[in-house]
Amino acid sequence: MTPILDALSRAFRDLFQFKVVWIAIWPMLAAVLLWFVLGVTFWDTFSGWIASGLDAIGIQIWLEGVEPRWVANGIQAVAHLILFVPLVFITALLITALFAMPALIGLVAVRDYPQFKRENGGGMAGGLINTAVAIVVFIAIWALTLPLWLIGVGVLVPFIAATYLNQRLFRYDALAEHVSRAEMQTMISLHRPSWWGLGLLTGLLQFVPLLNLFAPVLTALAFIHFGLARLADLHRVP
Repeated sequence: MTPILDALSRAFRDLFQFKVVWIAIWPMLAAVLLWFVLGVTFWDTFSGWIASGLDAIGIQIWLEGVEPRWVANGIQAVAHLILFVPLVFITALLITALFAMPALIGLVAVRDYPQFKRENGGGMAGGLINTAVAIVVFIAIWALTLPLWLIGVGVLVPFIAATYLNQRLFRYDALAEHVSRAEMQTMISLHRPSWWGLGLLTGLLQFVPLLNLFAPVLTALAFIHFGLARLADLHRVP
């Protein structure tokens, strides 16, 4: 647990560096703008999907009979918000992983791990494949666990989904530039429980008000620090 907490503490330290501030802000701004435009453009479509979902679990019929109408409208607005917020965070995570990670890795590696040379064990194609797999499995987790919401266990789904997405998305990117293909597999297998533990803790950040605005970059930094520190340990082993 100590290496995970150490990685998180280093991530918090780096977050407030001048070079990191803009990197921490723009993915979230871009994600909000993207989904605002999509929400306005396809409002009727999204509203139809939400109504279908509410109807599937028996709430839509109840809403149609609720008086005064502003109460029903308020509940529907909350349903839109519940859909909008996770989409924004997921998009911000993807933007961070695809576009901000190289800058963050360069900052951390040059300052804290100058002994590492570029190996490019992952490559662009590998990164895209990893991202695609992460998204597909993430969506599958949500889709397959929808019935759990009917019995109350569904409250655990966001945490499980966020944990999976974080560890799958960022462990690869954190290592890709500084390991060989063989080292990549070794690092993932050797520290698998820790990757999941770090994914869980960083996933929880997404549900903390205000702090969640910086969660994508905090997550990226934490995985970079953890991955490169473990790689340093691996190189020290005789």
